[in-house]
Amino acid sequence: MNILVTGSSGHLGEGLMRVLRARGTSVCGLDIKPGRFTDRIGSIANRPLVRELMQDVDAIIHSATLHKPHVGTHDKSDFIETNINGTLVLLEEAVAADIGTFVFTSTTSAFGGALTPPSGRPAAWIDEAVVSVPKNIYGVTKTAAEDLCHLFNRQAGLNAIVLRTSRFFPEEDDNRAIRDGFSDQNAKANEFLYRRVDIEDVVSAHLNAIDHAAIVGFGKYIISATTPFERENLHALRLDPASVVEMHVPGFQKIYDSKGYGMFSSIDRIYDNSAARRDLNWKPTYDFARILNQVDSGSPIGSDLARNIGKLGYHDEKFEDGPYPVE
Repeated sequence: MNILVTGSSGHLGEGLMRVLRARGTSVCGLDIKPGRFTDRIGSIANRPLVRELMQDVDAIIHSATLHKPHVGTHDKSDFIETNINGTLVLLEEAVAADIGTFVFTSTTSAFGGALTPPSGRPAAWIDEAVVSVPKNIYGVTKTAAEDLCHLFNRQAGLNAIVLRTSRFFPEEDDNRAIRDGFSDQNAKANEFLYRRVDIEDVVSAHLNAIDHAAIVGFGKYIISATTPFERENLHALRLDPASVVEMHVPGFQKIYDSKGYGMFSSIDRIYDNSAARRDLNWKPTYDFARILNQVDSGSPIGSDLARNIGKLGYHDEKFEDGPYPVE
């Protein structure tokens, strides 16, 4: 199989390229920026270049995007050009080249306003049935690109899988209160309960999507670490998450206390990955229990793949107040 990976200089793109090349898969990496695993430099909106790269390709993994960290540094038109027009070019050229499979990397940020219930309400249970309420140009353009994938599935028969990934970046949190109140590893460990996923599992989800695309046809899936929580925990999670965690992961508090870690005072949403596990036969291996074992042993949390990729950042310049400007 020959695979084209867009965004190959980014976190996920590099992860995909590393794993695919290690498997001996024929893969070409395309990105607008140079990278260790990028073969061709150029924009996904450059139709002649995209058409050239489509030759002899069996599947496309489209992970190139302008991200949430770019909202404060790029114009809305930049997001439209990259996230919508670039996706349209890829879809059109994929159909023209008779490519059978298209996997699109989207984001749980697309749920937007649906992620934060009003004060006093239970945490939100987020699955594929939740209606998106985009709250910035990033969310708007990602949901529009998802709709384009669905359109090309209906009109052209392209097998298209949309994967809404939760947090997997290694950079520090963009929320100053989190940065000031928790060590970086502590904060990320907490997030594996409800809104984070290891990049090794994100890569496996994309590869499983390729394998199952012909069966699914079109599907939209949440890709996040498997939560230990259940729907009946949603009210308590807004008020006292630590007690709920201890109920589901006995002994967590003792380990946290020994490391000087703390749990967040409230959890506002839970990502449910059960549809991806069912339809794509996805088997994520990094959950809070495994992360807790790493914390207990004094090891860095997460996979070797995540550490090998490291911090790539989203901007060439450095910012004084956080990893990137917050809108």
